Amino acid sequence: MTFERVKCMFVKEFIHIFRDPKMKGVIFLAPLIQLMVFGYAVTTDVRNVATAVFDLDQSVASRELVARFVKSGYFTVVTHIQTETQAQDLLDHGRVRAVLRLNKGFEQTLQEGQTAQLQVLLDGTDSNSAGIVLDYSARIANEFSQAIQIARLSRFAGRVRPLPGVDLQTRAWFNDNLESRNFYVPGVIAILVMLITLMLTSMAVVREKEVGTMEQIMVTPITPVEFILGKSLPFALIGFFDVLLITVVGVFWFEVPIRGNLVLLFMATAIYLMTTLGVGLLISTISQTQQQALMSTFFFYLPAILLSGFMFPIANMPQVIQWLTYLNPLRYFLIVIRGIFLKGVGLSVLWPHLLVLLIMGLFTMWTASRRFHKTMS
Repeated sequence: MTFERVKCMFVKEFIHIFRDPKMKGVIFLAPLIQLMVFGYAVTTDVRNVATAVFDLDQSVASRELVARFVKSGYFTVVTHIQTETQAQDLLDHGRVRAVLRLNKGFEQTLQEGQTAQLQVLLDGTDSNSAGIVLDYSARIANEFSQAIQIARLSRFAGRVRPLPGVDLQTRAWFNDNLESRNFYVPGVIAILVMLITLMLTSMAVVREKEVGTMEQIMVTPITPVEFILGKSLPFALIGFFDVLLITVVGVFWFEVPIRGNLVLLFMATAIYLMTTLGVGLLISTISQTQQQALMSTFFFYLPAILLSGFMFPIANMPQVIQWLTYLNPLRYFLIVIRGIFLKGVGLSVLWPHLLVLLIMGLFTMWTASRRFHKTMS
């Protein structure tokens, strides 16, 4: 292998990339825009739930319970309604996600020492969010119920000695405030880098075929390995720059903590890029047109996201699908990047995942170089 031939291919590819102003925007501006969109949009935190109040009692107790829902910070009362038809209409049109219904006689029932009912109607379209809202509602109602019981006992028995119980003290490691953004932003870095490198490299070889420069390459003494290296190194540098750029924005704009070693992060990125670049080049060598390459890229990219654990826990998937996830490089890099960002763990913990990524990267690069032949089909 001759360094000079690799260098010539390297320079040629960089010239081709940066002579197009639109390509500069795709490489540098698009990842930032996507990070901002994903960083704010991709979250499982449920706050400010649009809520309608259907209070048929209009008593001090009913208003106090509604006030507890508002003070929790999870519910925002947007309207008060008077009929069941209004409640159904608001839920059908998606104007509210919850309706609090308190029947007439709510306060009177409590004063008589009986159990009063609170009905919470939820929009169950998003089952995950509905379950979280239901849990919030149950906790608020239980706290209100306990406050009433203590007040009632105090009136009849004077000072009430607190009953023995269990005081639950919780502590969340690695993500103290349980903010889903801290979990998702490192994952966004991984999927954006995969998207950029896959799209660029999948067009690399097939573009030479379409513009007619493959014949010129055929008559040169360049070998398949030199050709693959010259094609992939520019995109590897672009991938490193995008990782650095997105990491800086994630840490300083979204305040995502990075507790691990930055050297380990870039070493892991290098191994990950070897895999994504290898897959992209493999797609490029088997495609005849750029349209085929683009469609093949998304055929690989979308399942890679779905089977990575980025949005859905792998443990919840069927067993057969869980086996398929072991072939997904994004799965391993998500574990690595989240371990470095949130846990601050080192090579002693992450080496099995990095080893699998390295094997995948070497295999895909070797396969891509084998697929490239200095002949025209």
